[in-house]
Amino acid sequence: MDEPYLETSPNTPSPRQTLSYLKRLFDGYGLQAKSKLGQNFLIDLNLVDLVVRSAQIDRADAILEVGTGTGSLTAKLAELAGSVTTVEIDRSLQPVAKQIVGHRPNVRFVFGDCLARKNVLSSEMLTAWDEEFTKHGCTRRKLVANLPYVIATPLITNLLISDVVVERMVVMVQWEIAERMRASVGTKDYNSLSVLVQSVADVEVVRKVLPTNFHPRPKVDSAIVMIKPNPVKRAQVGDVPRFRAFLRDLYTHRRKNLRQALSGWPSGRRDKVEIDEKLKAIGMDGTIRSEALDLEQHRLLCATFG
Repeated sequence: MDEPYLETSPNTPSPRQTLSYLKRLFDGYGLQAKSKLGQNFLIDLNLVDLVVRSAQIDRADAILEVGTGTGSLTAKLAELAGSVTTVEIDRSLQPVAKQIVGHRPNVRFVFGDCLARKNVLSSEMLTAWDEEFTKHGCTRRKLVANLPYVIATPLITNLLISDVVVERMVVMVQWEIAERMRASVGTKDYNSLSVLVQSVADVEVVRKVLPTNFHPRPKVDSAIVMIKPNPVKRAQVGDVPRFRAFLRDLYTHRRKNLRQALSGWPSGRRDKVEIDEKLKAIGMDGTIRSEALDLEQHRLLCATFG
């Protein structure tokens, strides 16, 4: 079929993805957004620019984008970054993205899942990111993306616990996820995600984003979030994968008190007398719940029982 738009080049500005533009593009390729893949395309131009500005991109940056979509954000990132490795699971979007991005030597397309399994990042994605980082002489890594909702949490957490040094993540996520990542101890949104992210990084909600800013419109609000991994915090945690596993098991029993949760541990039951003795030794009350513990108390609990 005739292509509805001309390819861009390294010297061509990235396309401005408005609602009318997106509809024409999808009609031209006979495509529809797939809700099961969490496809909601950002159509507010000011918000796209805000994502890019918040990432503070220059040629030293090797960008990872997950959720290429039509390639509109990809092209903007490529104008500024040393390299962009962009990942898309929906192969039907491949011709659209490649046409919109055009022949940019600093863009690498990876078509597949960003996750090999729920708790394992794709080796193909990481290898491609590594190769582009080296090839273009980059010195920093950043994740910048309008993330599909279904993979936002596992991607962010798996990157945070990995050995990959990421300077910052500027991502679009569900408002509910943003609230959990920045939640304070004792609030309804405070959970294992809150503890993990805040224990190794600094979190900021840049902007709340309404459903009207997407096509098709999601049923929930979203947020642009900036996550900056903090080496000092990470050093205090120590073994971050072990800490994440401990939090996962601890919050399996969120509604139980500490004594009950620790005695009914998923990997095997513990003696309650021993639990009481250890909790007393570290000055913790076994009758409180895990969401009443601050970050330091979670680290201490992990060191004692993890």
